[in-house]
Amino acid sequence: MRSAERHQVIVERLRAGDRVSVQELVEATEASDMTVRRDLDFLAAQGVLKRVHGGAVSAMPAGLEPPHSLRAQAAVAAKQAIARAAVEHLRDGETIVLDSGTTALETAKLLHDRAMTVMPLSLHVAHELADAPRIRLLMPGGEARKGELSLVGPLTVASLRALRFDAAVLSPCAFSLDAGLTAFDLGDAEVKQEAMKVATRTIVLADGAKWDRAALAYVCAADRPDLIITDDSAPEDQRTLLTQRGALVEVAS
Repeated sequence: MRSAERHQVIVERLRAGDRVSVQELVEATEASDMTVRRDLDFLAAQGVLKRVHGGAVSAMPAGLEPPHSLRAQAAVAAKQAIARAAVEHLRDGETIVLDSGTTALETAKLLHDRAMTVMPLSLHVAHELADAPRIRLLMPGGEARKGELSLVGPLTVASLRALRFDAAVLSPCAFSLDAGLTAFDLGDAEVKQEAMKVATRTIVLADGAKWDRAALAYVCAADRPDLIITDDSAPEDQRTLLTQRGALVEVAS
């Protein structure tokens, strides 16, 4: 099991029970005692957990957004597959607003040789596209959130309102049929809403781990986006119900 997969196991165990033991994690990951302890030390440095004798306890209150560095390691293969599917729906010459999520960052990595205008809503995405030879990069104003480096606030919203885009590519924090698209941060939710308003179509990227979850701030109804791209780990019954509501759902392979 790779380190990213072990980290995800640890985080999921902490979400379920608030405390994990080294021995429990050794059995769950089939890694050595020393490897598990190194994983716990790494996650403690990220602020995800606190080390205690024989294991760890959660350091993240319910509803708190996991660190970007940790999320970037989770479900990487699924996010890359979703990103590959997403770029098939983007045409050269189009204007795109690209969200701040980790799946949006994977999408940005595939746009280097494309010819389009992109407004990134994250400094991570902006850095990824800064040297792309055929990308016209439009930078919004705004405040960069600590750690996340997503751009939020009235300057970001004003930048979006001044323009019109062919597509908004959004990567929500959580997604459910009842709660819709949600975000951990109020400012992030506002920016996502504005991006949808100024774009002709909206493409949502949501891997299976984000399904059937809800965060603090409402973005939109689950069937509002024009296209939802996910992977086969997303609950099949929920995908079917969403399709019955008239949403277009694509499963990336």
